[in-house]
Amino acid sequence: MGSRRYDSRTTIFSPEGRLYQVEYALEAISHAGTAIGILSTDGIVLAAEKKVTSKLLEQDISAEKIYTLNDNMVAAVAGIDSDASILVDYARGYAQRYLKTYSEEVPCENLVKQLCDVKQSYTQHGGLRPFGVSFIYAGHDDVRGFQLYTSNPSGNYSGWKATSIGANNASAQTLLKQDYKDDVTLEQACELAMKVLSKTMDSTTLSSEKLEFATIGQRNGKVYHKIWKPSDIDQLLKKTGLGKPDDDEE
Repeated sequence: MGSRRYDSRTTIFSPEGRLYQVEYALEAISHAGTAIGILSTDGIVLAAEKKVTSKLLEQDISAEKIYTLNDNMVAAVAGIDSDASILVDYARGYAQRYLKTYSEEVPCENLVKQLCDVKQSYTQHGGLRPFGVSFIYAGHDDVRGFQLYTSNPSGNYSGWKATSIGANNASAQTLLKQDYKDDVTLEQACELAMKVLSKTMDSTTLSSEKLEFATIGQRNGKVYHKIWKPSDIDQLLKKTGLGKPDDDEE
């Protein structure tokens, strides 16, 4: 019964100064599909593994891992999807209120901070539990250009050049450390993301049914983002030679 006093509430520290409920939330995330973000010289790529797939699922309209927040930001999630939906809706609402008030898109870090404030508040009040979800945020603003952030259930966030969350996170980070270069282009970043996923996913073969991709870049001075269709992912699989040989026959 001794330990139960400390892990049954988010507001009670253990004798070692730990908040067990937050650690349990982090553990839930470690069982979710891997998500990767890579910053390049001309954009950002987000790639994620779909854990649960069905032949009956409509691939083009069923987002599970990657969501648009506003015209300048996209996020990949790992953890409990229903928790992610609440936070994504909050972020979209805040971004639109900012746009309405100031007639410009919200700076990336500002939006990340707002979301992290909500996450942190759920670790501090009795009767609540932490959100069991981590995010990778990819965005662009006029202040800092392209930016890549992650946040976790504690409310902490940090900026990255390349990062991963979810299952097999440690091995993905190791591969990114080995292969990432500061002068990588967006096209090369997409290939690197596919290579890392091929080595860290639980599945032995890659296919568009098991992957979600998104890119954010700049064209003619305007920021654009693209949630990839299954056909786009299949093309990248062919280019990198990582797809299963019988893709065309199915």
